Amino acid sequence: MSLSQNGASMQRMHGTTIIMIRKADSVALAGDGQVSIGKTVIKHSAKKLRRLYNGKVLAGFAGSTADALSLFSRFEAKLEQFNGNLPRAAVELAKEWRMDRALRHLEALLVVADEKNSFLISGTGDLIEADDGIIAVGSGGPYALSAARALNKHTRLGARAIAEEALRIASEICIYTNDRIQVEELEIAREEKQT
Repeated sequence: MSLSQNGASMQRMHGTTIIMIRKADSVALAGDGQVSIGKTVIKHSAKKLRRLYNGKVLAGFAGSTADALSLFSRFEAKLEQFNGNLPRAAVELAKEWRMDRALRHLEALLVVADEKNSFLISGTGDLIEADDGIIAVGSGGPYALSAARALNKHTRLGARAIAEEALRIASEICIYTNDRIQVEELEIAREEKQT
C-alpha cells in the first residue's frame, strides 16, 4: 500500500503467511520469515510468532509489521487483564480494534491459540474460529490452507508436520512467502478419565 507523507511516497512493510493447525494432541502455529516492501524482499528471517502469557498462548501475525507488533502488545495486555482467558481477551481486542479510531487503521491479522481455543482476529472486529481447526492468513494463506486441509484429510501427520509442509508448499507458489519456517507448538493435555 502506498502512503503519502510530507509529499513523499512510502510503502509499508508486510509480513506474510501464518498457519495454525489444531489436532487432538497439539496445536501448531507456523510462519514464514519473509518481510517485503512492495516487490522487494527486505528480510528473510523475521519472527512473526510469539508465545504469550507464560508460554500458554501462541500468536502470529500477517500484514503490516509495525501494526502487528502494536497489536501483539495490546493483545498481551488483554491476556494479562483477563488472567489468560483467551476467548475474553480476543473478544475485547476485537471490540477495541473495531471501535478505536487509531486502531481501525492498522493493517494486520492475528491468529491466536491456546490449548482449547483458536481465533483469527481482524481489524474489522471479526473474531473467527475455524470449523476444521485450520486457520491461514497472509498472502500465501490460501495455498497453505489448501495444502493443510489435504494433508489433514489424507495423512496421519501431526499438527506440527502439517503446518510445516503446508507452509513449504505455499512458499513454492506465493512470491511473498519464503521457506524459512518457524513453528511454535502447544501440547494439549488429555483429561484423565475416572473409573
